[in-house]
Amino acid sequence: MSDRLYDTLNWQIGDVSITRMVEVVIKTPISTLFPSENPDELKPYHDWLKPNFIVDGDNILISIHAFLINAGGKKIIVDTCAGNGKKLPLFDEWTNLDTPFLENMSKLGFAPDSIDLVMCTHLHFDHVGWNTHKVNGEWVPTFPNARYLFNETEWDYWKDHEDPYESHALEHALQPIFDAKLVQLIGPNHRVNDEISLIPTPGHTPGHASVLIQSKGEEAVITGDMFHHPLQMAKPGWIDMADMDTDVAEQTRIKFMQRFGDTSSTVLGTHFATPTAGKIVSDGDGYRFES
Repeated sequence: MSDRLYDTLNWQIGDVSITRMVEVVIKTPISTLFPSENPDELKPYHDWLKPNFIVDGDNILISIHAFLINAGGKKIIVDTCAGNGKKLPLFDEWTNLDTPFLENMSKLGFAPDSIDLVMCTHLHFDHVGWNTHKVNGEWVPTFPNARYLFNETEWDYWKDHEDPYESHALEHALQPIFDAKLVQLIGPNHRVNDEISLIPTPGHTPGHASVLIQSKGEEAVITGDMFHHPLQMAKPGWIDMADMDTDVAEQTRIKFMQRFGDTSSTVLGTHFATPTAGKIVSDGDGYRFES
C-alpha cells in the first residue's frame, strides 16, 4: 500500500474551504463514454480541451475524486469515490483497489470519525464506494458519526433497481447505511446551512443533484455527473453512455450553463482531471471550460 498523500487541490470560497482528493485517474478512449459520437467533431475545441482533458490522440482523462468541505463548523465529504476491495465494472483501474484513502483523509484533517455529513450527488457506485468499508467480512459505515444525505427521489429509484453495470452498490454501499440508521432522505433543494445547498440537476439519474456553495458573495458548484467531462460544455447533446435520460440530461446541462456561464461562479467537475475547477465561458454559439 502506498503511503503517498493523494493528489490534492484546494479552493477557498468565502469562509468555505474545499479540498479535492483523488482516488484514481482513468485514461480511456472518448468512445468509451460517448460510443455514438465522432471524436473528430471535437477538433475545433482542442485548443482548450488539450492537454488537460484530452490526451494521446482521442483519449480522455476521468478523475475519481472526493471533495472535502469545511463549512459552518461542519466537515463534509461530497461523493465517496469507488472504495477498496470492490469488483467494479468498466475499468480495471478501480477494481479491487487497495489505497490509503482513509489515512489520507485523516492527514488532511478529515478523519472518518470527524465527518459530520456525507453528501452523494447521486447513487452510482463510483460516488458511494467509501460510504462503507469492510470489517471482519462485513460492510459497515465508514463515517459512523455522520448523517448520510440521500436524495429521496434518487433512493426511491435505486432501492428497487440494481444499477445496469451490476456493481452491487445497493448491497455493499447503500443498504448498510440504512441498516445503521444513518441516512437522512432529503428533497432536491435541500439546504444544509447558510453556505451549502443542493440544486436539482436530473437526467444522469432521476434524483441527481449538484452542490451549491455560497459564502461572502462568492459561489462555487460541484457538478456531480451532470458533466462527465468538460467536452460536454461544447457538446451538451452528446450521448453519454451513463446518462439514464439523455434528453433531460442535455437540457439540464444547457440550463446549468445558461445560469452559471459568464459569471464569477467556480465550477468544480466531479470527474474533471486537474485543474478540475474553472469558469463556464461563452464560445460562439456554445460554451467552453476555462480553467
